[in-house]
Amino acid sequence: MPVKMKRNILIHPDPRLKKTCAPVDDLSDALRSLADDMLETMYDAPGIGLAAPQVGVLSRLIVLDCIKEEGAPPQPMAMFNPMVIATSDETSTYDEGCLSIPEQYGEVTRPAEVEVAWIDRDGKARQQVFDKLWATCVQHEIDHLDGKLFIDYLRPLRRQMITRKMQKLKREMARG
Repeated sequence: MPVKMKRNILIHPDPRLKKTCAPVDDLSDALRSLADDMLETMYDAPGIGLAAPQVGVLSRLIVLDCIKEEGAPPQPMAMFNPMVIATSDETSTYDEGCLSIPEQYGEVTRPAEVEVAWIDRDGKARQQVFDKLWATCVQHEIDHLDGKLFIDYLRPLRRQMITRKMQKLKREMARG
């Protein structure tokens, strides 16, 4: 069993969080190991989703697990090259947060249901319809692969305020 390693999560603003990620063209052991590390990092944070650019890797890989009920078995998912292929007309609004933007939240409206296609860790093509929190989470993480953050959906003033808070947090972290 490979050793899982907790990775450092990049904090906004970081130029790597605004880049479009490259598709994964070969599912290597290194990428599977990265997916395991990302799940470990996500659970430790704790969060319900994490995208590769958040740990400084510009590849189209996301992990998620939206099971939050106490005692419910985890449902970790790793998606390589995830892509939304259909969306519902109906929308839902969630107060979203992000591990790269700690302790900041904002209401984002997205399609309530999405169908997503991806490659799983065994290299199999998969498709599934997601709703509720899973739909919001998978869209939020896929956005990361296109260099888009949840704050990009907020009003400019609110976005600037959050960005300033993150710049201050990064300065404080650098001082240690």
